[in-house]
Amino acid sequence: RVQYSSALGPYKGGLRFHPTVNLSVLKFLGFEQIFKNSLTDQPIGGGKGGADFDPKGKSDQAVMRFCQAFMSELARHIGSMTDVPAGDIGVGGREVGYLFGYYKKLTNRWSGVFTGKSLYAGGSLLRTEATGYGTVYFAAEMLAAEGKTFEDMRVAISGSGNVATYAAEKVNQLGGRVVTLSDSGGFVHDPDGINAEKLAFVKELKEVRRGRISEYAEKYSSATYTPRDTYAFTGGVWSVECDAALPCATQNELDEEGAKALAGHGCQLVAEGANMPSTIQAVHVFQDKGILYGPGKAANAGGVAVSSLEMTQNIQREAWTREDVDQRLSQIMKRIFRHCADASEQYGLQKDYVSGANLAGFYKVAQAMLSHGIV
Repeated sequence: RVQYSSALGPYKGGLRFHPTVNLSVLKFLGFEQIFKNSLTDQPIGGGKGGADFDPKGKSDQAVMRFCQAFMSELARHIGSMTDVPAGDIGVGGREVGYLFGYYKKLTNRWSGVFTGKSLYAGGSLLRTEATGYGTVYFAAEMLAAEGKTFEDMRVAISGSGNVATYAAEKVNQLGGRVVTLSDSGGFVHDPDGINAEKLAFVKELKEVRRGRISEYAEKYSSATYTPRDTYAFTGGVWSVECDAALPCATQNELDEEGAKALAGHGCQLVAEGANMPSTIQAVHVFQDKGILYGPGKAANAGGVAVSSLEMTQNIQREAWTREDVDQRLSQIMKRIFRHCADASEQYGLQKDYVSGANLAGFYKVAQAMLSHGIV
């Protein structure tokens, strides 16, 4: 567990169980987490943790035994006012439940030391939807600054997990038309739009049956499926004509060729639902072509924002309504956008939301550290 900064509040960041995890990865992710958390205006610092354990394909018992072994050491380093981990890649509701349950056994305390818990264990409504919803709220603010909305926009989304499906749900609610979803096998393109009914099929397909997105094209004749091994370039989903793109799958999924394809067919906006899905070369293309670009540090901060709201509910021994949490999430994402926009303007970098996010996030952390004196 890398406890990077508690200048603004308890260390806060996910635990990742994946074969690629090592100390250098966690240090980098923890460093990024500091400034993402800073932008939310919530009292949370930055950290990250995990192991190179791969829960994929393992039984519940095997995963539980590993979580308990992991927690037997981690427990002494965390606490509701010290360090509050959450889930990340490979650490979902099952793993968080096992980790939280063993922490409770070891300490004989029920405290909000984890976020992303089930509702039965003090979790928050809307936590599952938060990252996807938040990404769309941020994108909507970028559009509003240009006098535009999602109404009638064609939106390409990558991924088909929680972030992607709930981003699609919110785009539909705001009047947009989602035209793509994907998984590791390929992507589907549905020019008629992936509406609420079709999206419900995708959620059942992925969450219950653990199926492949190719089954979508088998069920809906309006859609076509393109396997990954036939992509003309990495991330072929971006070859589809769209007005906005929301990469919600994984890091480095949107490369320079994909960015050029988006620019070539007039894409106006890219907002990152995943962590660092765009390569640096792709970002340069967005900036050169004048495409509105919301970096993950700002655009996907909705997840950690609602995690902080879960911490608050745990401390207050309250459970807020879905509507209350959604309203707070919307307001937080609006403030994040305002921080990015104001900082970029202050330093003569109008509409450069990458620089704006970095400047605004860093400034707040630096001011907090200076106010603490030499400690």
